[in-house]
Amino acid sequence: MTASAKYLHAVPTPRAAGTMRAAAVSAPGKIEIIEAQIPKVNPSQLLVRIEGCGVCASNIPPWEGKPWFTYPMAPGALGHEAWGRVEEFGNEVIDFKKGDRVAILSNRAYADYDVCESSSVAKIPASLNDAAFPGEPLGCAMNIFNRSGINRKDNVAIVGIGFLGALLTQLASATGAQVIAISRRAFALDVARQLGATQTVPLNDRVVDNIKSLTNGRFCDVVIECTGKQRPLDLAGEITCERGRLVIAGYHQDGPRQINMQLWNWRGLDVINAHERDPRIYIDGIGQAIRAVEAGLLDPAPLYTHFFPLEQLGDALNTAAKRPDGFVKALVTT
Repeated sequence: MTASAKYLHAVPTPRAAGTMRAAAVSAPGKIEIIEAQIPKVNPSQLLVRIEGCGVCASNIPPWEGKPWFTYPMAPGALGHEAWGRVEEFGNEVIDFKKGDRVAILSNRAYADYDVCESSSVAKIPASLNDAAFPGEPLGCAMNIFNRSGINRKDNVAIVGIGFLGALLTQLASATGAQVIAISRRAFALDVARQLGATQTVPLNDRVVDNIKSLTNGRFCDVVIECTGKQRPLDLAGEITCERGRLVIAGYHQDGPRQINMQLWNWRGLDVINAHERDPRIYIDGIGQAIRAVEAGLLDPAPLYTHFFPLEQLGDALNTAAKRPDGFVKALVTT
């Protein structure tokens, strides 16, 4: 399905009252759609009828079966980029009502319903009612952009043009900065150009020389690494200028990393780990993303390239892992 198509809702299947469909990773590479109990809310929580959930790159290691994961996983587990409508709420919740459309921070959203704290919810305005809105990664992009401190005089390199890198390309370009997009995939470089990248460079053995040439030997004021892999992290350090900022946005969770501390020390780099853990900061980022989309500064819709119903979550995860030509972001809809 192309990015221009509306996201789809699967036809509900009959089930017992008080139950829902949930996808469960029962073993590496294996999904089961099970009938599970609809979660109950506590006084400070909301129950949200899920409309859709983004497929995150962090889902791939547990899907592939890295040894530090255990199976079977809980129903709905891995899904954390959800949006939907409020179905119920606890008696301490005052800022939301039934039917409100929201983006949520939760952990079991590959299901028809999920619960979350009212403090982990961002209301989606009516102006975006027809739009898919995986708030967590959009908020993440805004928070990384804020931490990067980019201004219009900077040379900025984005290493890795997946969904996150594409969003950051768009945000950085909007400042007037000179943005160099770096990716292995020709398709991704085409996307980056459409989003405002000034230059695009293939991620290959000549990338350092190419960046050096493009910047007249100075390298880049800000480099944002978005791949979560060792070699691109090495390259990101090599193309950051003296007293530049190296921003780690990639999800490095498949093992330890080595760094060239000699280079980082000699160049006096400011190294920023741009990952957040405080839900309040995530929700603030989601709010900023909502305002940026409304204002036209951020347009994620063309980046939603692949859509799957809940029953095809396994296909969605395989597609995210293989990243075929034309792929940026997969969404699972319920």
